[in-house]
Amino acid sequence: MMLKGKVALVTGSTSGIGLGIATSLARHGAHLMLNGFGDAQGAQAAVQAVAPAGTRVLYHGADMSKPEQIEDLIHSAQRAFDHVDILVNNAGIQHVAPIEDFPVDRWDAVIAINLNSAFHTTRLALPAMRSRNWGRIINIASAHGLVASANKSAYVAAKHGLVGMTKSVALETATTGVTVNAICPGWVLTPLVQKQVDARAAAEGLSLDDAKKALLAEKQPSLQFTTPEQLGELAVFLCSEAANNLRGAAINVDGGWVAQ
Repeated sequence: MMLKGKVALVTGSTSGIGLGIATSLARHGAHLMLNGFGDAQGAQAAVQAVAPAGTRVLYHGADMSKPEQIEDLIHSAQRAFDHVDILVNNAGIQHVAPIEDFPVDRWDAVIAINLNSAFHTTRLALPAMRSRNWGRIINIASAHGLVASANKSAYVAAKHGLVGMTKSVALETATTGVTVNAICPGWVLTPLVQKQVDARAAAEGLSLDDAKKALLAEKQPSLQFTTPEQLGELAVFLCSEAANNLRGAAINVDGGWVAQ
């Protein structure tokens, strides 16, 4: 219950990593504003199921590529809860193609949702955090915010940018009670990654277990997926007093990916 009375806004939180983080924050007592294009009612029910009595779990369907909708999301959360203490920028999309074949509209969408949205949420939420002299901004970057892979130029550019923005804002808030950090996951077994596993199994005639191992072996030495729940508990730690002086960090949770 260390987050009792705190208010968290998690973008892209109707499934996968975002839902795992939202669930962990709620379990520790935080009120939640969810966001995303997935099953909103299912996500609300999942978060509410683990939250202590009295915890409020709301939803806003802002399209995170639209600045005016992001502004409404932040203001709606502030009206509903009075303030936002914890901002988790998790919303993201992916597109894979060589750069000469990369559709311009897909490049723009990846940058808008994976990077620009975090700029807009941060600029809108930070002033109230400063005035209260407490806040946590957690940017969900990626191992691809630290290293690159071929055919993912937009995603890699956005995630490197998100890590850089994390460092800059951490310096701007270094003498305040607001901390800004990034989490950089490697392979996480979300519904989207499961689709990649299924496709690989079908294309190469592999069992699902062998397809998972083949996918992991390319990048992740542990040969284990990180779970959304593990990332959620890391987010909780970043909200704790123990993390008061952890600022501008890009924490890779990647089974050894970037250690190679």
